Amino acid sequence: MGPQARPALLLLILLRTVATQERAPRPHSLLFLFMGASEPDLGLPLFEALGYVDDQLFVSYNHESRRAEPRAPWLSGKASNQLWLQLSQSLKGWDHMFTVDFWTIMDNHNYSKTPPLVKVTHHVASAVTTLRCQALNFYPQNITMRWLKDRQPLDAKDIEPRDVLPNGDGTYQSWVALVVLPGEEQRYSCQVEHPGLDQPLTARWEPSLSGTLVIGIISGIAVCVIIFTGILFRILRRRQALRAASGDYVLAECE
Repeated sequence: MGPQARPALLLLILLRTVATQERAPRPHSLLFLFMGASEPDLGLPLFEALGYVDDQLFVSYNHESRRAEPRAPWLSGKASNQLWLQLSQSLKGWDHMFTVDFWTIMDNHNYSKTPPLVKVTHHVASAVTTLRCQALNFYPQNITMRWLKDRQPLDAKDIEPRDVLPNGDGTYQSWVALVVLPGEEQRYSCQVEHPGLDQPLTARWEPSLSGTLVIGIISGIAVCVIIFTGILFRILRRRQALRAASGDYVLAECE
């Protein structure tokens, strides 16, 4: 018999004990509510079980006490200590499943803490320059993102509200945007805090090479190649001329 069936069986025995003192036993409804928390610092017990009979709370159990405790007046003195001990042992099985097995399964399915991938992009539209900080593929959902100017945090009113959206694979993404003056982009940086990071992560926009600069570099390389080819050609021509002159001199001396 598994731990799922044991609380129900024990409760039926308990109800039978109570019903023997009544003339007309009637059916009862039974409901167990199990709750678990992923981390102990949430202000909630790691595991808690509540049992209800006819929508009336009759037993409670939590991870800290590790025992079943009666919560209904009609149970006073009508159940043996051995019965509550057996019920406590059954609920401990559920406690173990929630606090150990369940979170092990979650970790194996890639639901452990995943640090965000952070990047800052640059956008210009209608003469307005905007920096956008993106945090991608992180878990859990809670994340803090802020803009810094000259390493000092900006007021929240200067920053566009951020959204946290699911990716569909269990991870999340978010972003914050900021309008800046052209030419002052390097004064701003984005700071991200997340449970998957050992310390806050700071990123800034890194400008890429412009098309004009790339063309200039390519043109410069082409000119250098042409000059080098011309010099090499002149050196080879001079060597050929020297060899030809040396050959004519030797032949004339032999005659």
